[in-house]
Amino acid sequence: MDTSTLLQEIYEQPAALRQLINTESAPVARLAHKLRDRRYQYVVIAARGSSDNAARYAQYLIGAALGLPVALATPSLHTRYGAHLRFEGALVIGISQSGASPDICAVIDDARRAGAPTIAITNNLGSPLARAAEFNIPLHAGIERSIAATKTYTTQLAALALLTLSMANDSAGLTTLATIPDAMEAILTLDARMREIAGDLADATAAVTIGRGYHYATAWEIALKLKELTYVAAEPYSAADFQHGPIALVREAFPVVLVATRGAVADDLTAITRRLRDLGAHLTVISDVPAILEMADRPALLPVSVEERFSPMTTIIAGQLLVFHLARARGLDPDNPRGLRKVTETR
Repeated sequence: MDTSTLLQEIYEQPAALRQLINTESAPVARLAHKLRDRRYQYVVIAARGSSDNAARYAQYLIGAALGLPVALATPSLHTRYGAHLRFEGALVIGISQSGASPDICAVIDDARRAGAPTIAITNNLGSPLARAAEFNIPLHAGIERSIAATKTYTTQLAALALLTLSMANDSAGLTTLATIPDAMEAILTLDARMREIAGDLADATAAVTIGRGYHYATAWEIALKLKELTYVAAEPYSAADFQHGPIALVREAFPVVLVATRGAVADDLTAITRRLRDLGAHLTVISDVPAILEMADRPALLPVSVEERFSPMTTIIAGQLLVFHLARARGLDPDNPRGLRKVTETR
């Protein structure tokens, strides 16, 4: 059996999500009740790396459930340019596995001084970020030893869902969220299939990842993992944005990883899959949509379908397994990617 720390933590994700949901459902419900007395018309999220991809997920989830625009913060304005941003009407969230990055903390510090409600979503309640924020949602993921984020990423998605659904009084959504750990366990059965696909991709030097809607975040996270662990120059795109110029990259046998699940954008993703096939792209598709899978060179059929807004928590596991096995196929150590360390403190 492979003893990789990264692989072990990929497999720990269902349990981590259960722990978060079981422990934080009641506290987050109380937090949502407190927030109802505060005035805000939009959300600002400060994050870096994988946490920034969780923020991209929140843009869709919060926008759809609460009707609130979500902006991604520009931390360097706070730490390098001395800007004094106005946070009137904002709810400000900082997301960080370690909670140690000074520039994320600076956004939360400035927002709190301006009187905005602030929330830290972190795996470390003793961190500077947790201390800076008015409210905290701990991830309960346990120590994440691998440099590449896995269980802290999916628990961040779940924490954002727990907060958003609680704010929306969406009891049906909360009930569905509680079933996602079981769905994640089903996705882990794709391990052998992702190893096969990774073997076919072992010689790739560049690729694009494509999603749309909720899976825009998934495309970004898979691309980040490809760069971190396999050194493939992978660029993420929305299916819509990709057609506005970048599709010119596609040539015969060019690697494309596409994520598509049932939902509002499935028809659009079916159309772009057809176009990519006609252009000769070598298509790896992670999907539960038969029409899309049948056009793929390397289809990965999701063994379980979940509601679209929760599907980034499940599909990313297939992406993580793909990247792990691709690193192995390329003779690399996924536990020790070059030039990286677990905690990056940008200022």
